[in-house]
Amino acid sequence: MAENIRLSKGAIDTLPIPAKGGRVTYHFEKVPGLQLRVTSTGAKTFSVYKRVKSGEPERITLGQYPAMTPESAGRKAAEYVAELVNGKSTAEITKQGKNELTLGELFTEFLEHRRNKRKKPLSFTTKRDYKSSFDLYLNKLSSRKLSRIKDTELAAIHTKLGRVHPHRANRVIALASSLFSYARMQKLFTGTSPASGIQKFHEESRDRFIQGDELPRFFQALADEQNDTMRDYFLLSLLTGARRANVLSMQWADVSLERAEWRIKETKNGTPQTVTLSPEALIVLRNRKPSEPARFVLPGIGNSGHLAEPKKGWQRVLERAGIDDLRIHDLRRTLGSWQAKSGASLAIIGKSLNHKSQTTTTIYARLDLDPVRDSVNTATTAMMVAGGLTKAADVLPLKGAKR
Repeated sequence: MAENIRLSKGAIDTLPIPAKGGRVTYHFEKVPGLQLRVTSTGAKTFSVYKRVKSGEPERITLGQYPAMTPESAGRKAAEYVAELVNGKSTAEITKQGKNELTLGELFTEFLEHRRNKRKKPLSFTTKRDYKSSFDLYLNKLSSRKLSRIKDTELAAIHTKLGRVHPHRANRVIALASSLFSYARMQKLFTGTSPASGIQKFHEESRDRFIQGDELPRFFQALADEQNDTMRDYFLLSLLTGARRANVLSMQWADVSLERAEWRIKETKNGTPQTVTLSPEALIVLRNRKPSEPARFVLPGIGNSGHLAEPKKGWQRVLERAGIDDLRIHDLRRTLGSWQAKSGASLAIIGKSLNHKSQTTTTIYARLDLDPVRDSVNTATTAMMVAGGLTKAADVLPLKGAKR
């Protein structure tokens, strides 16, 4: 008769090794159907053993310990027992396991068929960001069947990355969670997501923007940048306050130099945006305007056709400027902060940055571009003055005014 033991690493590690040629089978308390066979060679193999409706016993091998953890074995046993009770045969379950996707195959399927909240295909930028995260942090699991990926492996990736980049670590786990949620939705996976239950790192909300004393150094570092596409990307990011992906993929067809406007058809929050272009932004764009027709304002050599990865250029600028802890996204926050410094209301700032919230959306809808343009122009002029690029206009008394 098989002995009952606890389903725990400690209990399994202390099991005796049978004599040569022998084999012992153990059952687990509180986990019906799960067994562990221990051989004289020291091999320990999890399996499911269950009598089905026909009365015949069915056995399915799950995996070897310690490659399969007790927790994973318990979860998988519960799933298989439920399928056996519902009439599936071991042959059907085994075939299902053989046909199961690997993580890499699931990721390819995910990129190809996943839709965003508006039921549209994922954008090029979103796909690129997902692919970058997958290649850097999840690719070592890409050949693994979905049911063979352990929560402890994802937790280890999350913990290691989180020591340096907690925000990025959380995004990687969010991607893994999205992959398994997609797999369940498409009936490609019936198990429990190994990404569930992983405690996310606390993320401090950033309030970093370029301060007045940093602007002269920042503008000088931009002026010294040899790559004019990189330089203009950072300038346009600062002067428009638009999101990184939108600036990178800016197209000439969406820019009206005459109206001083840039129309962004698709934004992160799902609403189109008309960006008002300040005189300083217009100067950058006019200087970039090619003599021959072109698609992208900031062309690149990659598959997208536009600038895709500005990190190295950003690092050069920060090193020359002697500025620490400043991210590209902080350029967007910098415009909003200088608008606030210049007396703009929160509604105007939200409109210019295309923020979306339940409490202010109705206010944004009533605003036209005139107050937004005045605010952006005032803010960019203030930044140029603080950066030493232009002088503050002299204030002259009106003729006839009483002194």
